[in-house]
This record gives sequence, structure tokens and C-alpha cells, in this order.
Amino acid sequence: MRRKQRLPRVAVLPVALLVLELILGSLSSTTTASAFLFSQAGQLSHSHRKVASPTTCLQRHASEGTSSNEIKQNFLDTSVPGPSLATKPDYEKTAIGPLGRWMDLLFLRVFRRKLAGHVGGADSSRNVTDFMGIIDLAAAMNRRFSQGKIHSAAQQVLRELFPSWMPGSYAVLFSKPFPAFSSRMNAWATKVAGTWLMGECEINDVVVDGGEVGEGQGLLVKRCRFLEESGCASICVNSCKIPTQNFFAQDMGLPLTMEPNYETFECQFSFGRTPDSSTELDAKSTPCLSRCPTFGSLRLQHQDDSSFPFTSAQQQVATTAPSPCSMMGE
Repeated sequence: MRRKQRLPRVAVLPVALLVLELILGSLSSTTTASAFLFSQAGQLSHSHRKVASPTTCLQRHASEGTSSNEIKQNFLDTSVPGPSLATKPDYEKTAIGPLGRWMDLLFLRVFRRKLAGHVGGADSSRNVTDFMGIIDLAAAMNRRFSQGKIHSAAQQVLRELFPSWMPGSYAVLFSKPFPAFSSRMNAWATKVAGTWLMGECEINDVVVDGGEVGEGQGLLVKRCRFLEESGCASICVNSCKIPTQNFFAQDMGLPLTMEPNYETFECQFSFGRTPDSSTELDAKSTPCLSRCPTFGSLRLQHQDDSSFPFTSAQQQVATTAPSPCSMMGE
């Protein structure tokens, strides 16, 4: 029988340092008071983005004279509905991490401050403890920047949550000599520090590199709060999945595969598993979500109003441009 590795007690040091860094960062930060102008700036500007092939995004080529109802129906017919809004959890009650609400709000404030720093420095006008401020910033990043810029900016946000020396040291001291334990510890730390962002989640067993089953090396997000509130598959892939995988592999020395399910909004984290072309293609090739706010479908989902009119700007975009999920094309 294979002997199990013992996790060194000092392995809790990175997590303790993360919490300390977040506390100090929150105390030293000042709340940005500048107005949030992202809703107007760069709205739906795709001229600087590479357009994906028709198989990887929703192409909208309606002929002249096509009614707004037909355009909306075409969008809904070719998009992913996701889970029912009727079963949407009350995230304010369910997305509470093991350290309690106070620590979750601390994590939120620091993460939001770091994110705002990479989206022009202006924070959302929402209250500093309002989760939707995070969504505002992620949406602004998705509108303003290219795919590659979003990946690098989001990865840098993750780096800035730690002391600059820690990720590299962690890779040398823990990820390389203790890969299985490092995977388990990161699954646990992600649950502790990320439940407020992702919603309810649980540690589970997953298949890792080499085909073995990694006990406790997975984290299953039951219904992702970030994905649900953004309503955008592109934001999920470009602002979360890819940069998070890159951060763990490149900075922490630990492979990670994240597999979002756009039908259920589950997301499986597999620490110790290197992403492969199949899982990446599955995520990148998903159509838009039916509730994508860019084309007004989020409002349609809530109001079920078939008479909701498209503005002239929406009509033009809907008939000439791909959805934002085109950013997931190579």
C-alpha cells in the first residue's frame, strides 16, 4: 500500500499569510469615490477583438426588416438557458464561507479594490460591500479589453492578493515536494476564501494527472454565484477560469483544471490536474447564455416581456456582430 504523505504543519503558513495580507490591505485601502462610467465607455466595441468562428459564438445575421421579436427569439433558440431562475439561491444566505460573514466581506472588499485597480482605477458606484460591484468591474473589463489583456489583468489581481514573494516560494517549498497535499490544501483554502465569490461548495475526490484519484483534491462549486450574477460565459472563461488556472500553474507551481457546466452553473476544480484540449474547448466553445445582459436577455428572463423593444444600438449590434462570447475564440 502506498504510504500517504504527511502535510507539514508549516503548510498552513501560506493561508495565514493570505488572511493577514487581506486584513492589512483592507485597513490601508481607501474607498474609491469616483463615478462609475463603464456602462457608457467602450460599450459593445468589438473592433479590437478577434472574431471567433461561427461554431464558437452566436452569429447574428438578420436581414433588413427582421423584427426585434424574431431577433430575440433567434438568440434564445441558439443560447444556453442555464438553470432556472426560480431555483436561484439566496446567495446572501448561502454564499457564506467557513470563517464567517465578516471575513467574507473583508475578502470581497480587498478583491474588489485590486480588481478596480486594473479597470482604470474607478470603482463601481455601488456600496463597497455590494457583490454586484464585482460584477460591474468584471463586465467593464470584458467590454474594454482584449482577450489576452483580460487574462493577464485577472491573473495579476490574484498575484496581488499575496505577498510578492509567496507564490514562488510556495511552489518550491510545497507544490513540488508535496503535490498531493498542496492540492488538498489549496482546495480547502479556495473553499475558505472563495465561497463568498462562488457560492456553496464542497471538497471532493477527482482524477488527477497520471489517472489516479486524488482524495480531497477537488472542489465542487454547486452553483456559481459569479457566473450566475454576470450572466456571461465569456466573463466566466476569460475573467475567472483561464487566469485562475494560469495563476496556479505559473505562479504557485500547481496544475489546476476548472470545468464550468453552463447548464447547471456547477464548476469542478481539480487541483493536480493539467488542463487538456478537451476541457478547454468545451468551455471556450459554449454559446452565449440566454440571460446574457448584453442583448437584453437578462431583462427578458426576469420580466418575460415579449414586447420589450430593442434600442437602435442593440438592433445594429444584434444584426452585425457576434456575442461577447466571441472573445473565447482563438
